[in-house]
Amino acid sequence: MSLTTKLLNLIGLKKTNKKLPYWLKISTKVPQCIYYFGPFNSFSEAKSLQAGYIEDLMEEDAQGIHIELEQRSQPEKLTISEDDIF
Repeated sequence: MSLTTKLLNLIGLKKTNKKLPYWLKISTKVPQCIYYFGPFNSFSEAKSLQAGYIEDLMEEDAQGIHIELEQRSQPEKLTISEDDIF
């Protein structure tokens, strides 16, 4: 493992496959859901659009919003409700 990879792992970052698209994974506590928004071609594209998605969820009275940016293949489901989680 290279020094760069070790450092990235140490600070919680991982090298990612640049061919995979970016997805915003937004989870909410109320309602208990996970939403995937994307795909995006770049990190900066996803980051520039995330505020709009958060605003929409806040207008729907979502609470406990947590955002993650993932580089991955397309999720099986774009919305996972609490019925799907439990």
